[in-house]
Amino acid sequence: MRNCGSTLLVVSHSEPVNLVNQASRTNPSIKLFWLIAFMWGAYFLNYCDRQAIFAMFKVLKSDLGMTDQQLGLTGAVFLWIYGLGCPLAGQLADRFSKRLMVVLSLAIWSLTTLATGLAGSAMVLLLLRAVMGISESLFMPAAIALTANAAPVEKRSRAVSLLTTAQIAGTVTGAWFGGWMAELGHWRWAFFMLGGIGLAYSVPYFLFLKNVEENTEIQTGKTDSGLSVYALVKVPTFCVLCFAFPVFVFGLWMLYSWMPSFLAEKFNLGPSEAAFNASIYMQVATLAGLFLGGILADRLFVVTKAARLWLLVVSLACCAPCLHLIGSSQSLSATRLSLTGFGLFGGFLMGNIFPSAFEVVSADKRASAVGILNFFGSMLSGFAPLIVGTWKKSIGIERMLTATSLVYLVASMVLIFTIFNLFPRDWERMHSNSDLNEIKQN
Repeated sequence: MRNCGSTLLVVSHSEPVNLVNQASRTNPSIKLFWLIAFMWGAYFLNYCDRQAIFAMFKVLKSDLGMTDQQLGLTGAVFLWIYGLGCPLAGQLADRFSKRLMVVLSLAIWSLTTLATGLAGSAMVLLLLRAVMGISESLFMPAAIALTANAAPVEKRSRAVSLLTTAQIAGTVTGAWFGGWMAELGHWRWAFFMLGGIGLAYSVPYFLFLKNVEENTEIQTGKTDSGLSVYALVKVPTFCVLCFAFPVFVFGLWMLYSWMPSFLAEKFNLGPSEAAFNASIYMQVATLAGLFLGGILADRLFVVTKAARLWLLVVSLACCAPCLHLIGSSQSLSATRLSLTGFGLFGGFLMGNIFPSAFEVVSADKRASAVGILNFFGSMLSGFAPLIVGTWKKSIGIERMLTATSLVYLVASMVLIFTIFNLFPRDWERMHSNSDLNEIKQN
């Protein structure tokens, strides 16, 4: 409300959002930009809230008396519950409003984050991590499908890659903020602040999305009455992606959950410095990899329809030696370089895994495809923080990283086989109907 002389002007809090919606109706590119921008903000908070805890392990040990195994469970419980919820979330998003699902997800996980600051024991903390897994599982299938459906097929990798940069920014910010607040002795306030910001953001987020039109002919009109998983498991290429993606995410979560602690112990770093080194080099490089991978995939798409799959091969094959070197390097500088390499090539996969699936999955099952991929990724990677926490003293993180790097190489070879033997038939079967119709509409 502003008082201008004798004239009283009332300015609605929704007015800036309404101006954005008016501009987006007149230009499809502007519409896509603002959709990605609002989705980016929510996705950023998603990763801030889930990652902050991993930089607090030292403080949680002293304040809540948590063991290494319980600390590992903070990641494992979240990922397992998150993974179990994703297929159902994808099915719901393909049948009902994706807009409503992403807003509800944001509001619920923000409330859960607030409650985490009140945890008085390890068991309560682990229970809240499980609740966060449920609430956050509602977000990603709907968010990725909504973004992909709004983008033309020749710009799909760039749209999804741009949205995925929020994951990187959220991981870095969440890890740094969590470590910083823990070092100040205010780890509870970190959760209070993050949760409050999420609740505040849900208001403009809802006001924008309620005016976003969902293309029902593409998104929901073709969904049959059966479970989408039955149709998806009949697509061999998609099944291979359900193997390759969790392999990658397993290694990724080894780094996400234990790298701050690993660097702190190996190089005698403080919590915030360890969290910074564990995240900034890898995540900045991942950011570059996302942009580069998105551009390469969309440009190479006109040369070969398997372009996105080839980038997955490059990603896994190049991440493998980096993963080994992260554990075996004897200097902090060499470890930073290895983290940078892993991040750069990992970005290729992170930006193209879902667009790769969309090449062989009909448009009305995209949210379900994301949900199922996340299910496999989360269920396997949920063991990563737990296994490291259980065996880091006996086997050592270094050896576990090396073993995982060998599995990366196997996954890359399986993908090469798929590109030559399975993908052509899946592509032809899929694009004989649904995606050709989508290209015409865009």
